Amino acid sequence: MTLVLTACSAPAIRLGDPQREIGDMLARSAADWNRGDLAGFMSDYARDSLTSYVSGAHVQYGWQPLFDRYQRNYFAPGKSRDSLTFEALRVRALTPDFALATARFRLLRGDSVVASGPFTIVLQRQGDRWRILHDHTSSDPK
Repeated sequence: MTLVLTACSAPAIRLGDPQREIGDMLARSAADWNRGDLAGFMSDYARDSLTSYVSGAHVQYGWQPLFDRYQRNYFAPGKSRDSLTFEALRVRALTPDFALATARFRLLRGDSVVASGPFTIVLQRQGDRWRILHDHTSSDPK
């Protein structure tokens, strides 16, 4: 009897540091916002019709409608856009390519906080980048 063995390899698992990678992504995203670069800011969202954004009673689906909403509300000529920061980031890797992150945003006008609140994002690693599939943002009470 002849025994034939074949080598099988498991799929490669990407080892990374989602906490650092997503933290770097959010830092770049805030810098894009503060520079007035909406395309750069939106590059962190998955560019498809299933990307979702929830805030208060508002639900938005699709990358393009979300881009249009930000353009209209924050980036249109004559609109004031406050300075954006993110803090208190916590990332939970769900798989090597999916993660759940919670953090807080703050919009500042000079030294005054004009809006802040917690948010949760669901992300997928796409190629060498993390992309936001779902964003649920809440505002602190005024």
